[in-house]
Amino acid sequence: MIAGLTDKNIEMKKIVSEFIVWVVVFSLNAQQANDIAEIDAPVIQTSSGQVRGKLVGNVSVFKGIPYAAPPVGEYRWRPPQPVIPWEGIRDALAFGPDCAQGGWGTAPGTIREGSSEDCLYLNLWIPAGARPKNKLPVMVWIHGGAFVGGSGASAVTSGEAFAKQGVILMTFNYRLGRLGHFAFPALSAEHPDEPKGSYAFMDMIAALQWVQDNIAAFGGDPNNVTIFGQSAGGVAVHSLLTIPQAKGLFHKAISHSGGGRDGVLTGRPINRENADPFYPVSAETIGINFARRHGIDGTDANALAKLRALSVEEIVDGGQESDGEGGPRTYSGPILDGKLVVETAESAYKAGRQLNVPLIIGSCSAEIGGSFVNSAGTKEELFSLFGELEDDAKAAYDPEGNKEFDEVQTLFNTDWVWAEPARFAARVFAAGDTPAYIFHYGYVPANMREWMRYGAGHGAEIPYVFNNLNSRRGAAETTTIDEEVARILNTYWANFAKTGNPNGAGLPVWPNYGTAKEEILDIQLDGNIVGKPDTRKQRLDVIEKASSGSNRVRIQSRGGI
Repeated sequence: MIAGLTDKNIEMKKIVSEFIVWVVVFSLNAQQANDIAEIDAPVIQTSSGQVRGKLVGNVSVFKGIPYAAPPVGEYRWRPPQPVIPWEGIRDALAFGPDCAQGGWGTAPGTIREGSSEDCLYLNLWIPAGARPKNKLPVMVWIHGGAFVGGSGASAVTSGEAFAKQGVILMTFNYRLGRLGHFAFPALSAEHPDEPKGSYAFMDMIAALQWVQDNIAAFGGDPNNVTIFGQSAGGVAVHSLLTIPQAKGLFHKAISHSGGGRDGVLTGRPINRENADPFYPVSAETIGINFARRHGIDGTDANALAKLRALSVEEIVDGGQESDGEGGPRTYSGPILDGKLVVETAESAYKAGRQLNVPLIIGSCSAEIGGSFVNSAGTKEELFSLFGELEDDAKAAYDPEGNKEFDEVQTLFNTDWVWAEPARFAARVFAAGDTPAYIFHYGYVPANMREWMRYGAGHGAEIPYVFNNLNSRRGAAETTTIDEEVARILNTYWANFAKTGNPNGAGLPVWPNYGTAKEEILDIQLDGNIVGKPDTRKQRLDVIEKASSGSNRVRIQSRGGI
C-alpha cells in the first residue's frame, strides 16, 4: 500500500514538475518577447504621459515629443504653456511639424510645407539600453536660421553619432519670425506678470526645463547638460548665458558662429526709440507697422485681438521683414523686454554678469561675402571706414596690396561679425578662470574648393561635428580625410559634454584659451588639426579696436544684422 502510494506520488510529482517547467519556459519566452518589444519600441514615462520610441541600430530614437502646448489662438505671443497630459502610450516615431516659416520658393500667402504654428516638439537620440542610473551627459542643439527659419529635424543634426559616443542628443523647434519675436503696445499691457517679446527664448528655456524634469527617465543626467547652437542658435547660446531665468538649466555651452557683440541678432529695445544705434526703431513700433500692413489700426486690446485672428500665413507674410522695398520694418528680431532679456550678451560679458560655465566658441574661416556689414564696393572704400585705423586695416587684410576685394570683404565680414566677438567672449570667460576653448574651422574638401574659394563658409563644420557626412551640401564623395575630421570633431564635442574638457586619447591637443599664449584649435584647409597661436591675431586686433571706437556704427552701416 505504501509502495503503491509512493508510485502515485512519484507520478504526481513528475506531472507537477513538468507543468512547472512548462510554466517557467512559457514565462521566460513571454518575458523575452516583452524585452524584445521594449527594446525594439522602448516606452518611457514622461511628466505628461508615456512615449514609445524606436530602436535604430544601437540607438533609441524618440521624435515629436511635445514640450509645451501648441502656441495657437489665445496663446499666440504668450509664454509656452504646459503640455496637456495624455492617456495611454503616445508614439514618438515621427518628427513634429517645423515652426511656421517662409523660405525659398514659398508661394505668396503660404508657409513652407511641413511647417505649422503648432510646432513645439523635441527629439532624442539615446544609447540603446540606457537606464536612469546611467546618468548620461546630455547635449541640446539649438538650430540656426536667423530666427526666421530652420528646424530641429534636419538630417545634418541627427544624433546617432553622439549617442554612439555615450551622449544623449536632443534637438527641438522654437517659434520663428513674428511668432517668435514680436511686440505691440496692447500685448505689453496684458498679463503684466509675464515676460514679453522674445517667445523663441521662452521656448528654449521651456525645452531646457523639460530636460530637467524628464531626461533622467531616459538615462540622462539633468546636472550635466550642454547647450550648443550655430548661427542664430549660437546667438541664442549667448542669450541663454545672460538670461537670468536660464540659470541652472545647463552646465556647459558651445557657440558656433554666434558672435558675442552687439548688433548681430542681439536685442532691440521693446519700446524705446533711438536707444540703440544698431536698432533705432523699437519693437513695439515695428509691431504697429505690421498691424497697419494688414489694415489694423490702433494699439488697444481690440487691435491685438485682430492680430491674433490673422492666419498663420498672414503672420509669416512670406518671410517679409518690411512693408515692401524701402518700407517700414515689420519684423523686430530678438527683443530686450527688461524682464526676460534684460541686457545684451556684450553688456553682460563686460560687466561679468554671465553664467560662468565651460565654453567652446568659434567660427569658420570665410563665413560670408558680399555687403553683409556695409555697402563698401572697393578695398579702398572699406579701409577708409576704419578712420584712424585705416593703415592698420590695410596692413592686416592686404599687406601686399594685391588681394581681390571679394576675399578682403569675406575675411572682414567673418572677423567683424563672428571671429573677433568670439575671441572677446572667450577672453571674458578665461579671465574668470572658466575653461574656454576657441576653434577656427577652415577645412574645405578638395572637391569643394572652387565653391568655397576663400575658406570654409557659414555652417560648413556642422556635418563634421555631428559626423553626418552624407548630409553635406554639394559634396559628391566622402574621403578618408572627411571621415577623420568628422571623427575627431564629434569626439571633441562628446568629450566636452562629458567632462567640460574636449581633449582625450587619440586626439590632437586642444589648448585651453586661458593660457597666456591664447592658443586655439585650428582645423586647417587641408584637414590637419593643430593647437597653436591664433594666426588671425593682427586682423582681430584691428577689429577689436574698431569695435571699441567711434567708427563702429560707421563700419557697420547696415545697422543691426
